[in-house]
Amino acid sequence: MGYIERLKEVGRDANPFFSLMGIEIEGFGDGHASLSMEVRPDMLNGAGWLQGGVYVALADEAVALALYTLLEEGERIATIDEHTCFIKGVNSGTIFATGDVIRKGRRVAFADGEVTSGEDGTLLSRTSTSYAVIRR
Repeated sequence: MGYIERLKEVGRDANPFFSLMGIEIEGFGDGHASLSMEVRPDMLNGAGWLQGGVYVALADEAVALALYTLLEEGERIATIDEHTCFIKGVNSGTIFATGDVIRKGRRVAFADGEVTSGEDGTLLSRTSTSYAVIRR
């Protein structure tokens, strides 16, 4: 059973990282995915803001899930490059991540992700990625 099928069958428990971080699946399909997560005190850095790696990880998971919806049988992916711009900090509340595939070719795929505040939709970070598409 593939990753998408496991997500449909058991939800977030198909991905141990989702369970660890409290990530909820809002939706996925056709090259798009949406995730959400409550900011917890143990996710904050020493200055009291959500640690930057959490933004990156949440966006990365949304982007990868979006790309998984377009993979053909026998294809898998590996990150080539990922760049995140941090725009605004948060220290509480719910944050949302979206991932959108820009282009999936035979060997390389490009996708973007955004993390926003759940309170008012303020853009918190923007991520651009490229992935190798590997055929087994």
